[in-house]
Amino acid sequence: TCAPLVARAAGEAGAGWVVTAATAFGKDLLPRAAALLGAGVATDVIACSEAGGAVLLRRPMWAGNVLADVEIVTPVKAVSIRATEFPAAARAGAGAVSALAWEPPAGIRTRFVELEAAASERPELTEARAVVAGGRGTKGDFGALAALADELGAAIGASRAAVDAGWAPNDWQVGQTGKTVAPDLYVAAGISGAIQHVAGMKGARVIVAINKDPEAPIFQVADYGLVADLFRAVPELAEQVRGARSG
Repeated sequence: TCAPLVARAAGEAGAGWVVTAATAFGKDLLPRAAALLGAGVATDVIACSEAGGAVLLRRPMWAGNVLADVEIVTPVKAVSIRATEFPAAARAGAGAVSALAWEPPAGIRTRFVELEAAASERPELTEARAVVAGGRGTKGDFGALAALADELGAAIGASRAAVDAGWAPNDWQVGQTGKTVAPDLYVAAGISGAIQHVAGMKGARVIVAINKDPEAPIFQVADYGLVADLFRAVPELAEQVRGARSG
C-alpha cells in the first residue's frame, strides 16, 4: 500500500535517495519502493563515507562476520539504516514537510485491522540505554534478570533459544532473526553466544557476559566476563547496583 506512494513522492521530488530505518516495516517497504523506482538497494547500513567522489555504504554480511563497503550506482539509491549505529544529530533542525495528495492503489489485497501492542513500563528494546538478556541458561526463569533490569532501568532481551522454548515473547528476541540493539550496556546471562545472537548485539558499547561455561563463545565479544552461575551472580550484581545508587 505504501510503496507506490513512496515511489511517487520520490519521483515528484526528484529525490536521489530514499532512506528508511532498518525496522521490520522499513525492510518490508524499501525493496518494493526500490523496485518501482529502478533503484539499487543497500540494507542495514551501519556507516557511510566518501571516497573519490563516491558514497560508500558499510553493511554487515554473514551475520556480521564480514563488513562490506558498497556503492549504489543507479541514479536513485534506496538505503535502510540501523538507527542504533548512528549517534544523535549534534544540531537539531526541522526538515521541510510538504503534503502529498494520495489515493489507495487499485488491487490492494490487504487492509489494516488492528494493532495489539503489549504495554510495558520498560523502555523499548531497540531504544534502551541498557539491556539485560537471558538465554538457555536461564531455564525459563527470568526473575533475577527482571530484578537487575529494574535497578538499571533496562529493557529485557532474550536469545532465540529462550524464545523458541516459550520462555520469552518474540519481541524480546535479539539477534539476526530478531532485533538489533546497540545500548550503552548489554548484559548477556546464560547466553552461549551463537553468531546469530551476536550479530544483533555486538554494537553495544559495553558487553557483560555471565556464563558457567568458560569456553562459551560469548566471552570472545564481551568486555567483561564472569564465569559463574547466573542465579547467584545476577542477584548479587543487582544488589551491588542498588547499593551504588543509594550510596
